[in-house]
Amino acid sequence: MPNNLKNKNIVLAVCGGIAVYKVCDLTRKLVALNANVTCVMTESAKQFVTPLTFQTLSGNKVYSDMFDTSYWEIGHISLAQKADIVVVIPATANTIAKLANGTADNLVCSTILATKAKVLICPAMNHNMFHHAATEKNIKILLDYNYKFVMPHKGKLACGITGDGCLAPVETVLEQIDAELK
Repeated sequence: MPNNLKNKNIVLAVCGGIAVYKVCDLTRKLVALNANVTCVMTESAKQFVTPLTFQTLSGNKVYSDMFDTSYWEIGHISLAQKADIVVVIPATANTIAKLANGTADNLVCSTILATKAKVLICPAMNHNMFHHAATEKNIKILLDYNYKFVMPHKGKLACGITGDGCLAPVETVLEQIDAELK
């Protein structure tokens, strides 16, 4: 049972993949363990689950707009400074590529590039996309940046094929977050 999460500030950087629904369960479990969870969503993520869902589950405002002027803080900087860990979940090939190349064109990527906190990346995508040479190269780059990964598992993917690309089980991600915060 995870025991390093109480009062920790966990930023969930939620990307647009079908596995987003599993992040709802992760959010609920983190909050039950007394973690302070803040969600940052890509525009694509909002196509799968609404910000209201994460706001309800986390009890915190959900962020997605780099240029939101409804609060005085600079969003990506305040989120980056607040985090004990940033968890990118489900990490898409697109977000992994942006991070590997230093692209900061959305709030998720800007927050990660601005943080000094630990970064844990949990990929989920089509098997062929995960094993594409570009994705493999980008993961290696991020490992060289000292980012940690919870690699996807083999299973039946949304596209109908069976292969590597399923988001790791929520319990596995939870255990890794706990281990990173020791």
